[in-house]
Amino acid sequence: DRHGSFAPQLIPKHQTRWAGFDDKILSLYARGMTVREIQSHLEEMYGTEVSPSLISSVTDAVVEEVKAWQARPLDPVYPIVYLDCIHVKVREGAVRVKAVYLAIGITMGGEKEVLGLWLAQAEGAKFWACPRFCVTGPQAGDCHLTRRHHEPTHT
Repeated sequence: DRHGSFAPQLIPKHQTRWAGFDDKILSLYARGMTVREIQSHLEEMYGTEVSPSLISSVTDAVVEEVKAWQARPLDPVYPIVYLDCIHVKVREGAVRVKAVYLAIGITMGGEKEVLGLWLAQAEGAKFWACPRFCVTGPQAGDCHLTRRHHEPTHT
């Protein structure tokens, strides 16, 4: 309006998207929905059309954050490193169960830090022996787990 008295209820003035909308898109994407399925779901739930390019821009922004996280420098020493594997459902045409290997380090200050996540077809001890890691240690109990820098970390 001309007097500036209009106050939008859903999206505050000077914002282009409603707070939490990106989180909704990411939540649906994380559940394995395609861009078209997300678009259809949002239209059904909120009665508004959302372009595929908007959905892609939201999911692409997360991909960039993940790449930055993967390339971050790690502490030189983690006195304790936990290695584990969990099984998750992944959508690749059909829903399949895949293994996600994870390395969690405890910092010198006692904080937990995820060192890496890797997706594999199945769980097996051979995973940790592959060249993505160099495991060494001349003394008993002295184990060094080093992420190779030329190997990309996959999620």
